[in-house]
Amino acid sequence: MPCPYLAGLRFVCSPYGVAAVQDSDELPEKKKYENGVTMRSMLMSVVLTALAGVWVRQSEIAVLATQITESVPAIPGLAALVVMLIINQGIRFVPGLRPFTRGEVLVVFLFVTVSSTIMGIGIMQFLFALMTVPFYYRSDGLPELRPLLPSWLMPHDLTAIRHLYERSPDGHIPWEIWWRPGLLWLTFFFALWWVMTCMMTLFYRAWAEEEKLAFPLVFLPLEVTGNDTGSVPLLKNRLMWTGFGLAAGYNFVNILHAYYPSVPSIAQSIDLSASLKDLPWSAVSPLSFHFRPELIGLGYLVSTNISLTVWLSHLIIKFGSVFAASRGYEPHGLYSQEQGIGAYLVLAVMLIWQARKHLKTAWQSVFVHSVKEPSVGLSYRAVFSGLIIGFTYVCWFAAHAGMAWWLSVSYLSVVLAVALVYGRVRAQTGVPLAWLFPFAMPRSLFLYSFGSQPLVGSGPSTMPVWVLFSFLSRGYYTTVIGYQVEGMEIARRAKLDVRKVLFALSLAVIVGFIVGWLIHLFTYYHLGALHRVDGIWGSLEAVQEYTSAATMSTQHTLPDFQRISATAAGGLVVVLLSMLHLSIAGFPLHPLGYAMTCSYGELLWGPFFMVWILKSLALRYGGMRFYRQTIPFFLGFALGHFAVAGIFWGLIGGFSDEAVKGYSVIFG
Repeated sequence: MPCPYLAGLRFVCSPYGVAAVQDSDELPEKKKYENGVTMRSMLMSVVLTALAGVWVRQSEIAVLATQITESVPAIPGLAALVVMLIINQGIRFVPGLRPFTRGEVLVVFLFVTVSSTIMGIGIMQFLFALMTVPFYYRSDGLPELRPLLPSWLMPHDLTAIRHLYERSPDGHIPWEIWWRPGLLWLTFFFALWWVMTCMMTLFYRAWAEEEKLAFPLVFLPLEVTGNDTGSVPLLKNRLMWTGFGLAAGYNFVNILHAYYPSVPSIAQSIDLSASLKDLPWSAVSPLSFHFRPELIGLGYLVSTNISLTVWLSHLIIKFGSVFAASRGYEPHGLYSQEQGIGAYLVLAVMLIWQARKHLKTAWQSVFVHSVKEPSVGLSYRAVFSGLIIGFTYVCWFAAHAGMAWWLSVSYLSVVLAVALVYGRVRAQTGVPLAWLFPFAMPRSLFLYSFGSQPLVGSGPSTMPVWVLFSFLSRGYYTTVIGYQVEGMEIARRAKLDVRKVLFALSLAVIVGFIVGWLIHLFTYYHLGALHRVDGIWGSLEAVQEYTSAATMSTQHTLPDFQRISATAAGGLVVVLLSMLHLSIAGFPLHPLGYAMTCSYGELLWGPFFMVWILKSLALRYGGMRFYRQTIPFFLGFALGHFAVAGIFWGLIGGFSDEAVKGYSVIFG
């Protein structure tokens, strides 16, 4: 059966590989858009976001059973998509009611996905840890940091913070000390969101209209919601349901094991380094082969040169550690994360250089009205105004909080560079991982490159305030840029007004922040953050960062040349792979795959090794036609996992944490 998923696609070459694009992607000058942003779609979005907040409250704050907001797409967004499709089926039997259009359903999906991600564990909960840790814990140096932290961004009331951790005796929430920090943080979140929106708008046009990238993650919501005629071919495909059933069966076996331990379970990973106890071979640890249905299902859409690069470069890094250990060096994994930040920064520069003509034309249009403006989305003048004003505000915000100006500008520039490359990863590969970036490296880069002296010498408040903003480095706020670029592509494919979709997503940030702020305060003051052994997610990391900031004022650290060398090596490898990729036709390795490996290769390499073999065999012995026919199976495999492990098991986990602990599903 022909695959509707790839119907009408053609394949074009770009400097970064082969991309699939629909023939209808070239937009005419004038287009009649479907109105997906309506009063009722916005009302449904807000209602479902509130329900998602209750779910997040139970699952991630009260119980911490399933981290539903770490999934890509976020599980509450997928659940909202299912709810909207069910509502539409019911409306068809009610006279006088008009079903939601495809555009409205897609807007609700995007809205709830963004809003639930904002209130998630890697953003909102981490921010609460950073705001409160210095005023509850008494580790070395923390009390001395309190006067240096801005009272307008974090409450200094020790009693109120103690009640947040240990539960308020009468359940009272001191709103008077929380409303101002919440409002101010909302302005920062929104400004940074808008900066990323404007940045991604510029590059999206180059990626979509010139390079014709595939944007693999948009196919799931587009195919599930049907086509222009209302038909949903994917849901009628037997291969899709076969893949769905396999993933569902895999999860249901493990769910049964959680309730009845006598039932055998299916392993989620295999530790390949368990028997390697002695040096130098123990340096390969950890080396696990993970079985992740969503990575296998959606990874099948990734080009073979990227999947090959991921697993091959990960094994090279691992066995490089073995070689280093055999020569007497400390086994440290060759500083893969440091290589990753070097790779990401060089890739950011290369992406800017690659789009230089497009960016030059866009900049000229701000001053020269004769330059042709794009037919969709924001005007170039609005984009550059948003970039300049928004970036100036977030830098001023951090500097006004106490961070040195030079550091606020440099740090936020690195954060945005990482966000740009992550947006490219989502646009080109569609890998469904929120943590697919050099974890904590945007901040660590400055520490091991310059040492602590220039940072401490910039002012007594610079270091502790910089820790407060470390959620941009150790959390995944910047990865919401993936939903921005995918939202633009969904709008274009579904013939929606991009400007209205961007407005809806911006509103989702505000609604998600407000709901998240409220559910965290309600839960902490009624249950106490310490009702779980772990406390607030990220509190351990926050204590470590603040303690380190306190000790650096007296115990200076020097530049770490090994880490600097690893960062430089990561950048050089990207340059070399890019040159080979551009100059040699069919070169099998890809610079983007190497950058992904340095960020999260331990989780990626196993699933990508599997899909590389399967896709290579499909293309070699069946050709492109056979490959297209097999895609529904893998989409179903991912959908089955999201449906059972994410929605079904995630709902149970919010109210039955003991059972879920027997089968822990992690999407991050």
